[in-house]
Amino acid sequence: MDRRQALKTVAVAAAAASVFPKPAISQGLRQLRMATTWPKNLPGQGTSAERMAQNIGKWSEGKITMRVYGAGELVPAFEAYDAAGSGVCEMYHGADYYWQGKSKALNFYSTVPFGLTGTETNAWLMSGGQELWDEVAAQFNVKSFAASNTGVQMAGWFNKEINAPDDFKGLTMRMPGLGGEVISQLGATAVTLPAGEIFQALQSGTIDATEFVGPWNDLTLGFYQVAKYYYWPGIHEPATVASCGINLDVWNDMSDWEKSIIEAAARYENDMLTTEFDVNNVRALDQLINEHNVQLKRMPDEVISLMREAAKDVVATAGNTDPLTKKVYDHWSAFRDKASAWTKISVQGYVNARTL
Repeated sequence: MDRRQALKTVAVAAAAASVFPKPAISQGLRQLRMATTWPKNLPGQGTSAERMAQNIGKWSEGKITMRVYGAGELVPAFEAYDAAGSGVCEMYHGADYYWQGKSKALNFYSTVPFGLTGTETNAWLMSGGQELWDEVAAQFNVKSFAASNTGVQMAGWFNKEINAPDDFKGLTMRMPGLGGEVISQLGATAVTLPAGEIFQALQSGTIDATEFVGPWNDLTLGFYQVAKYYYWPGIHEPATVASCGINLDVWNDMSDWEKSIIEAAARYENDMLTTEFDVNNVRALDQLINEHNVQLKRMPDEVISLMREAAKDVVATAGNTDPLTKKVYDHWSAFRDKASAWTKISVQGYVNARTL
C-alpha cells in the first residue's frame, strides 16, 4: 500500500468512527435488559419494573440504562429467571415461587402459606435471609433482591360458593407455589398460569377458580367479569415478594457504585409498590363491590383450619428437600417463631383492639 492509499484508509476509518460510536461498555455505559413475568405495564408489578428502570437511569446519570420487556416480548413469562441466569438478558422481575422446580427454597423468597407478613419478611431478609437467598440463587447464576411485597392477598375468585372443604374436590384452580400444594390436599387440582393467561382460562372453563393478588390487580385483569364470588383471606399468600434479579456474572463485574444503584432501586420499589398496593386495593375493592356487584365472602373457618393443617406438612416437606433448602427453612422457621410473638402483641393486638 503506498502513502496515498494509507492516508485514504486512515481518513475512511476516522469518518466511520465519527458515525458509528464506540460500544457502550467502552464508554463507561452499561445497558441492561429485564425480562418480566407480567403483562407489559400491568398496574403494580409491571409499572414498578418500568419505574425501577427509569430510576436506575436517573440515579446513574445515564450511565446505566435498562429496557424492560413484558411477558412474552423477549422470552415466555416463566422463562425470565433462566434468561437472566443464562445471559439471554441481564435481569428478571417476577415471583420466585414460579421456579420452585429448580429449588423448593425459592418459595421462602416469594411466599409461604401461613408464613411471614410483609414487614416480617423484610425483617427476616435483614436478619440473614438475604445471605441465604444469595446462596440459593447463586446456583442458577443469579443475584436476587426483594422489589415489592403485596401484603396479604385475597383467597381468590370462584364460580361457586365455598361452604365446606368438600367444595374444593374436583376444582381446578390457578394457584402457584406451596399454596397450590395445600389446595391439592383438599382435593383440588392446582395449575400455574402467568397473569396474562388467567382471564381466558377462567372464561373458557379451563379453570374453575383463580387467585392472583388482590383488588387492584384483579380489577385490572377483569376477573369480576367471569366470576362473582371473591373470597378472603389469602392464607396461601400472606405476603408475596415480587423479586428482581441480575445475572451473577454481570453483578460481579459491576463496580460498588453500580451495585449501589441497583440495590437502591430495588429497595425503593420494595417500599413504593407495597404502599401502592395498600392505596389502590382500597379503591379497587370498593369498585368491585359497588360498581361490579362482586360478592365478597370469607373462607369458612373449617376450610381455613384444614388448610392450616395441610400447610404444616406441605411447608415442612418442602423445607427438607435438600441440605441448602433445609438451611433456609430452619432459619426461616426460627425467625417466624420469634417474630410471631411480637406481631401477636403489637399488630394483631392493636387490630383486635381497634375492632372492639
